[in-house]
Amino acid sequence: MDLLAKFREIQEKQKSYQYVLNIIGWDSATEAPGAAFPRRAKMLQFVTGELFKLGVNEEYQQAVYGLFEQLDTLEDSVQREIKKAKKALDKLTKIPENEFVEYQTLVGLSQRLWEEAKEKNDWDMFKGNLEKLVDYNRKFITYFDTDKEAYDVLLDDYEEGMDMFKYDKFFNTLKKDLVPFVRKVLKEGKPLDKDFTLDFFEANKQKEFCEYLIDVLDFDRTKGLMKESVHPFTWNTHPSDVRFTTRYLENFVFSSIFAAIHELGHATYEQQIDEKWNETGLSGGTSMGIHESQSRFYENVIGRSREFWEVHYPAFKELFPEQLKDVTLDDFHRATNKVEASFVRVEADELTYPLHIMLRYEIERMLFSNEIEVDDLPRVWSEKMVEYLGIEPKDYADGVLQDVHWSAGLFGYFPTYALGSAYAAQFYYTMMKEIDIDELVRTNKIKDINKWLKEKIHQFGSSKNPEELLVDITGEKFNPKYYVKYLIEKYTKLYL
Repeated sequence: MDLLAKFREIQEKQKSYQYVLNIIGWDSATEAPGAAFPRRAKMLQFVTGELFKLGVNEEYQQAVYGLFEQLDTLEDSVQREIKKAKKALDKLTKIPENEFVEYQTLVGLSQRLWEEAKEKNDWDMFKGNLEKLVDYNRKFITYFDTDKEAYDVLLDDYEEGMDMFKYDKFFNTLKKDLVPFVRKVLKEGKPLDKDFTLDFFEANKQKEFCEYLIDVLDFDRTKGLMKESVHPFTWNTHPSDVRFTTRYLENFVFSSIFAAIHELGHATYEQQIDEKWNETGLSGGTSMGIHESQSRFYENVIGRSREFWEVHYPAFKELFPEQLKDVTLDDFHRATNKVEASFVRVEADELTYPLHIMLRYEIERMLFSNEIEVDDLPRVWSEKMVEYLGIEPKDYADGVLQDVHWSAGLFGYFPTYALGSAYAAQFYYTMMKEIDIDELVRTNKIKDINKWLKEKIHQFGSSKNPEELLVDITGEKFNPKYYVKYLIEKYTKLYL
């Protein structure tokens, strides 16, 4: 058997084990009973251990390293696949199997513990597990043969080619060109004529409207579904099985609506990837930043536009006639773009959102530069909130415990949210030259927007890296000026 055939054979087994882990992960986050987790963790130890062995065994190493030596003889897509496989293998082979399995088990238990700690507003309940998660990541990085700073290693895991130098440059641009504008809007912006957003909106009717949105955004129900979870997310194994969640807060109706639209953006990306990548290492979105560009585009450019609500506000008002009896379309549209300093990232408005991400980036940067420890996080979090947004969390649930990411070991993930928003703006200005986005939204032809995104971005899966996509589509590398321009143009019109 030649090297590529052997690589494919082992890869198929890896995908099978990963499929099992993904299904269990989905179940854990959506409906598994709390008492199931200790037994589940024990079973997962075996599955995770088998997956680890497949990823480091001698046959797999021979296939990957052998193919890497003959890279120039391979097709371009296979070259990219082997480079990615080698990069992952170089790391995985440095980690002792028992530590890898222990870490994966810890992650599985920590996510449920985080949910409970957040619900009870109990930092001490979760702190010990978080310390272990941070310690494992710090230790794993020391195993790798790299000259990179620890946090640079983590950042590159979620956005290929990104590091602290590049993120610092990006966030410094936002601090210089955007933050003064944000503060001006917060201080001088015209207040809403009617603020109904915190009124009572029945959860069942919110769910009915979110189900309606699934069809509006042309999501294929035969290949996906929506459920409810504490923290909204998107899950997939391949384009014909893509699932997402939202959550329903009866005193904040926009939470469910925009979480659903946001996750539908992620899910649409995954559904529209060409199935030819299914049995390769190039299935799935190419990076967290590009993925986030799609979710933020659907949520903010489409979902918060006046054109969108011209079409869909009547359906929403029909579900909530009492709450909205005196709310005009203009009132409603402005409310969907309400700007305020708020505590919770997932409920933050589009304009202040990048400040929430800068806070998390700076905290993680300090944490993995050993400038602070886990015990310092609540204090540093509060200090950063005051610095950037002028408000201080009153409890842990709306502060350091609000996000699921650290419980899942996703250190280095947060900055991709702001990066993705900036990517979305850069794509948006190119898209406007080729299709009339406003008219397509106004005439409820989201399918045509999906088609453009599939042709330009989605179909390629991971076969192109973020920079290649940006250059191919927009003609230039990443440029944050489009993000600043988009936000200032939009919110000047709405607020100043």
